[in-house]
Amino acid sequence: MFTLVTILILCYLLIVIYVFFNQRSLLYHPSENNYTSEKANFNYEEVYIPTSDGKKLKAWFHKKNLKQKKTLIFFHGNAGNLSNRIYKLNLIKDFDINFLIVAYRGFSGNEGKPTEEGLYQDARDTLKWLNKQNVEDEKIIIYGESLGTGVSTEVSQNKNYAGLILESPFTSMVDAGKHYYFYLPVSLLLKDRYETIKKLKNIKIPILVMHGENDKIVPFKMGKKVFSEANEPKYFYFPKDDDHMMEYNENLLEALDKFLKSI
Repeated sequence: MFTLVTILILCYLLIVIYVFFNQRSLLYHPSENNYTSEKANFNYEEVYIPTSDGKKLKAWFHKKNLKQKKTLIFFHGNAGNLSNRIYKLNLIKDFDINFLIVAYRGFSGNEGKPTEEGLYQDARDTLKWLNKQNVEDEKIIIYGESLGTGVSTEVSQNKNYAGLILESPFTSMVDAGKHYYFYLPVSLLLKDRYETIKKLKNIKIPILVMHGENDKIVPFKMGKKVFSEANEPKYFYFPKDDDHMMEYNENLLEALDKFLKSI
């Protein structure tokens, strides 16, 4: 006859097994749509970027002048599609830059399923594609949002890009997993680890870290640690009342403007 302890152990093991085999569906939410819905007030070309493993990534390319102006590449977070970022792009378009926002595999109708290595490959192939448009590394600004900060730090290592912007970054997915699943052996179970904090030492370009102190998804202490571990030159924007989805208000736009003008 099962004892209560035995039943509890079995239940715990079942939870561990479930989380292990379903962890990517818990991490990536391409069909989620919880962002402000706005219409685009900027011109863009819809392009499809080929990947080295035969996929095509949907992207929007807003071009002012590729030769004279810098180009910002936007790597989005773990939920939603390109349209969910329009409220940011409507304001980013007012800066004196070009921008390209790309959807990862499995997002915005793209083929494939998201994984850490897959997203890294998508980012690298996007950067190669941009180079083929005659945009040199020195004129590229990397912008990562939430999960996209993990992608952005990976591809910015040992590169000479113009700058790196991290919005609501985490130190690692292991740390984030422990925050939510403190009762599980996250370090042993996790496949996609996004070890951002370990890669910062390899990034020598200007960096701006933006993180709301009231973030209820990625603890603010993670963004603060990312900033403290980053190499100079580095800048921060830490509003007290912002949650994970930061307010694109005058203060944030001013912080972005100052950074963009400094690089």
